[in-house]
Amino acid sequence: MDHKIILQSPPGSLGDPRGHWTKHLQDEFKKNQFSGAVGSNLVFENERCRVWHLALQPGGFLTFHRHVLDYFWTSLSSGTARGYYEDGRVQDVVHYPGETRFFKHGAGDYFVHAIENVGGTELVFVTVEFLPGDNPAIEIGDEYRLATPAFD
Repeated sequence: MDHKIILQSPPGSLGDPRGHWTKHLQDEFKKNQFSGAVGSNLVFENERCRVWHLALQPGGFLTFHRHVLDYFWTSLSSGTARGYYEDGRVQDVVHYPGETRFFKHGAGDYFVHAIENVGGTELVFVTVEFLPGDNPAIEIGDEYRLATPAFD
Protein backbone atom coordinates (compact mmCIF):
# COMPACT_ATOMS: atom_id res chain seq x y z
CA MET A 1 0.00 0.00 0.00
CA ASP A 2 1.31 3.47 -0.85
CA HIS A 3 0.86 6.85 0.77
CA LYS A 4 -2.37 8.48 -0.22
CA ILE A 5 -1.83 12.21 -0.69
CA ILE A 6 -5.11 14.00 -0.13
CA LEU A 7 -4.05 17.65 -0.23
CA GLN A 8 -1.33 19.52 -1.97
CA SER A 9 -0.86 23.26 -1.93
CA PRO A 10 1.33 25.15 -4.37
CA PRO A 11 4.60 26.67 -3.18
CA GLY A 12 4.65 30.41 -2.53
CA SER A 13 6.27 32.98 -4.75
CA LEU A 14 9.77 32.46 -6.15
CA GLY A 15 11.19 34.88 -3.58
CA ASP A 16 9.63 33.07 -0.61
CA PRO A 17 8.41 29.51 -1.17
CA ARG A 18 6.86 29.50 2.32
CA GLY A 19 5.13 32.87 1.90
CA HIS A 20 1.66 31.29 1.92
CA TRP A 21 2.24 29.73 5.36
CA THR A 22 0.95 31.32 8.56
CA LYS A 23 3.36 33.57 10.43
CA HIS A 24 3.52 30.93 13.18
CA LEU A 25 4.69 28.24 10.71
CA GLN A 26 7.23 30.60 9.16
CA ASP A 27 8.59 31.44 12.62
CA GLU A 28 8.77 27.72 13.54
CA PHE A 29 10.70 27.04 10.34
CA LYS A 30 13.22 29.83 10.98
CA LYS A 31 13.72 28.75 14.60
CA ASN A 32 14.01 24.97 14.07
CA GLN A 33 15.19 24.29 10.50
CA PHE A 34 18.59 23.07 11.74
CA SER A 35 17.23 20.88 14.55
CA GLY A 36 18.20 17.22 14.43
CA ALA A 37 15.27 16.12 16.62
CA VAL A 38 13.54 13.85 14.09
CA GLY A 39 11.13 12.48 16.72
CA SER A 40 9.74 13.37 20.11
CA ASN A 41 12.03 11.09 22.11
CA LEU A 42 15.43 9.60 21.44
CA VAL A 43 15.03 6.17 23.05
CA PHE A 44 18.29 4.49 22.01
CA GLU A 45 21.66 5.66 20.70
CA ASN A 46 25.02 4.07 20.11
CA GLU A 47 27.85 4.55 17.60
CA ARG A 48 25.78 2.86 14.84
CA CYS A 49 22.25 4.22 15.16
CA ARG A 50 19.70 6.44 16.85
CA VAL A 51 16.18 5.19 17.50
CA TRP A 52 13.40 7.77 17.85
CA HIS A 53 9.77 7.48 18.89
CA LEU A 54 7.14 9.94 17.72
CA ALA A 55 3.60 9.97 19.10
CA LEU A 56 1.27 12.75 17.98
CA GLN A 57 -2.22 13.08 19.41
CA PRO A 58 -4.84 14.61 17.10
CA GLY A 59 -3.78 18.23 16.59
CA GLY A 60 -0.21 17.41 17.71
CA PHE A 61 2.76 18.97 15.92
CA LEU A 62 6.40 17.90 15.53
CA THR A 63 8.20 21.09 14.61
CA PHE A 64 10.63 21.48 11.74
CA HIS A 65 13.69 19.30 11.78
CA ARG A 66 16.51 18.39 9.42
CA HIS A 67 17.36 14.91 8.21
CA VAL A 68 21.02 14.50 7.17
CA LEU A 69 21.59 10.79 7.89
CA ASP A 70 20.30 7.71 6.10
CA TYR A 71 17.17 6.60 7.94
CA PHE A 72 13.91 4.74 7.83
CA TRP A 73 10.63 5.22 9.61
CA THR A 74 7.78 2.83 10.31
CA SER A 75 4.21 3.80 11.13
CA LEU A 76 2.67 1.83 13.98
CA SER A 77 -0.80 3.33 13.55
CA SER A 78 -3.32 4.61 11.03
CA GLY A 79 -4.03 8.27 10.59
CA THR A 80 -3.51 11.43 8.58
CA ALA A 81 -0.40 13.58 8.81
CA ARG A 82 0.09 16.98 7.26
CA GLY A 83 3.65 17.59 6.11
CA TYR A 84 5.13 21.08 5.78
CA TYR A 85 8.20 21.06 3.55
CA GLU A 86 11.08 23.51 3.13
CA ASP A 87 10.09 24.15 -0.50
CA GLY A 88 6.65 25.40 0.64
CA ARG A 89 4.63 22.28 -0.12
CA VAL A 90 1.89 21.23 2.26
CA GLN A 91 0.60 17.67 1.89
CA ASP A 92 -1.79 15.48 3.81
CA VAL A 93 -0.81 11.82 3.78
CA VAL A 94 -2.78 8.83 5.05
CA HIS A 95 -0.55 6.39 6.97
CA TYR A 96 -1.20 2.75 7.91
CA PRO A 97 0.37 0.27 10.39
CA GLY A 98 3.54 -1.31 9.04
CA GLU A 99 4.13 1.38 6.41
CA THR A 100 7.90 1.82 6.15
CA ARG A 101 10.01 4.24 4.11
CA PHE A 102 13.81 4.43 3.71
CA PHE A 103 15.73 7.60 2.78
CA LYS A 104 19.40 7.96 1.79
CA HIS A 105 21.32 11.21 2.19
CA GLY A 106 24.59 11.61 0.32
CA ALA A 107 27.23 14.18 1.23
CA GLY A 108 25.57 17.59 1.52
CA ASP A 109 22.03 16.21 1.14
CA TYR A 110 19.34 17.05 3.67
CA PHE A 111 15.57 17.20 4.06
CA VAL A 112 13.62 19.67 6.26
CA HIS A 113 9.98 19.26 7.24
CA ALA A 114 7.43 19.36 10.06
CA ILE A 115 4.52 17.01 10.79
CA GLU A 116 1.04 17.80 12.10
CA ASN A 117 -1.57 15.20 13.04
CA VAL A 118 -4.72 16.39 11.23
CA GLY A 119 -6.66 13.15 11.77
CA GLY A 120 -8.74 11.86 14.63
CA THR A 121 -6.37 9.11 15.85
CA GLU A 122 -2.95 9.12 17.50
CA LEU A 123 -0.07 8.83 15.02
CA VAL A 124 2.85 6.69 16.20
CA PHE A 125 6.14 6.27 14.33
CA VAL A 126 9.56 4.76 14.98
CA THR A 127 12.50 6.31 13.13
CA VAL A 128 15.98 4.80 12.94
CA GLU A 129 18.94 6.94 11.82
CA PHE A 130 22.15 5.22 10.76
CA LEU A 131 25.53 6.36 12.11
CA PRO A 132 28.04 7.21 10.83
CA GLY A 133 26.77 8.71 7.61
CA ASP A 134 27.93 10.72 4.62
CA ASN A 135 27.10 13.83 6.65
CA PRO A 136 27.99 14.62 10.24
CA ALA A 137 25.19 13.80 12.67
CA ILE A 138 23.38 16.81 14.14
CA GLU A 139 23.94 17.11 17.87
CA ILE A 140 20.86 16.28 19.96
CA GLY A 141 20.01 18.05 23.19
CA ASP A 142 19.49 16.10 26.40
CA GLU A 143 15.84 17.20 26.51
CA TYR A 144 15.06 14.60 23.80
CA ARG A 145 16.95 11.69 25.37
CA LEU A 146 15.07 9.01 27.25
CA ALA A 147 18.09 6.71 27.34
CA THR A 148 21.80 6.94 27.86
CA PRO A 149 24.14 5.66 25.14
CA ALA A 150 24.27 1.88 24.93
CA PHE A 151 27.43 -0.02 25.60
CA ASP A 152 28.41 -3.06 23.53
